[in-house]
Amino acid sequence: MTKNLHLPHPEDTILTGDLNALSALYAPFSDFSVKFDGAPAVVWGTNPETGNFFVGTKSVFNKKKIKINETHSDIEVNHGHQKTVANILHHCLDYLPRTSSIVQGDFIGFGGEYECKPNTIIYQFDELVEQKIIIAPHTVYDTNGSLSSAYIIEDDDIEFNTTDTVLFVIPCVDRMPNKELVPNIDIDAITFLSDKESKKAQIEINSLIREGIDLNDRDISDIVGCSNLANLYLMIKEMKELLMESLIVNGGPRAFIDDGDFEVDGEGYVMKTKNYGTYKLVDREVFSYANFTQSRFA
Repeated sequence: MTKNLHLPHPEDTILTGDLNALSALYAPFSDFSVKFDGAPAVVWGTNPETGNFFVGTKSVFNKKKIKINETHSDIEVNHGHQKTVANILHHCLDYLPRTSSIVQGDFIGFGGEYECKPNTIIYQFDELVEQKIIIAPHTVYDTNGSLSSAYIIEDDDIEFNTTDTVLFVIPCVDRMPNKELVPNIDIDAITFLSDKESKKAQIEINSLIREGIDLNDRDISDIVGCSNLANLYLMIKEMKELLMESLIVNGGPRAFIDDGDFEVDGEGYVMKTKNYGTYKLVDREVFSYANFTQSRFA
């Protein structure tokens, strides 16, 4: 069972000595999906406490300041100060198909166009999108009776079928076979961080990315206080990038950055494993930097 809400970068999780991400990168039966650069993240489904359909942002999972929208009036109360977000949620409440599950996806845009730019990436479709809204679903949750207790279902089998009003964008991702064994790590030679220290280190690492500084051994060592831990961090990061290069994407829109001048494969991927957790695989120096500096909903 994986608690929501924030999908971690695999390299961040090893800072505390959790080596599940290392095993996940070599797991033979992982499930991959394209991570879209949508905004905002939209959550929808059936509220376990009321039995009613709801829509919202990730704030539906809050333990305090909970913002669950079962009606258009709820949207105005919770998000009326954010006109763009409120407009998106009104459309989602009207048009998303009802489901007994709890789903999170990225809002890509409204229909009636050939391309959308929800955040930093321009998505270009082969045909005019005739549906009302475009959503890229990526995560399914279960709960212990309330949305604040939601956790990710690793092996969900829910299907998303495009309707007359909603275009669900779900490219197929295949992986080149990997026959390499998980490398052995001498954990006794590494001084890992506490949860509190790890959170502080991640903030400092994100500051480097925000400044456009490439992550390197010296800077990471200064942040985490252990050269062997820095080496492990960068090794996991490199393994992640090699894995991303081995993935083959079929279907879905074309993706561009730099105002359409440069075509990319996309922002990254979501990797789900049966035993080792769920992670986001992103080229952080490119896309995390772009999101930090340009995100509409930061």
